[in-house]
Amino acid sequence: QVQLVESGGGLVQAGGSLRLSCAASGRTSRPYAVGWFRQAPGKEREFVASIRWSDSATRYADAAKGRFTISRDNAKNTVYLQMNSLNPEDTAVHYCAARWSAWPGQAPPGAGYQYDYWGRGTQVTVSS
Repeated sequence: QVQLVESGGGLVQAGGSLRLSCAASGRTSRPYAVGWFRQAPGKEREFVASIRWSDSATRYADAAKGRFTISRDNAKNTVYLQMNSLNPEDTAVHYCAARWSAWPGQAPPGAGYQYDYWGRGTQVTVSS
């Protein structure tokens, strides 16, 4: 059974940083791609960043470009989201998602329906 477990969320002041982790288990092969999404209260879930495991190709939402970095660790089967220069608009539950089958396109998937497995989320709160 596939499990995705997020960690690293918390409360941080504006301008601060957090590193989220997403640990995958339950499959012998690596995921094809892992994505990070977030959902703020009263808002729809939105894409943040994704990474394709085979070549570390990445995709970022405009709000994440220049501030966030997604990476993966083969040995730990873990994907990280380094978030810098956080602001109150980044406050949300952050979820990681994964798919094991290939997805066509030069960039890794960037939409929720393109992922098959989801974690339970980790809360990120940025105070002003």
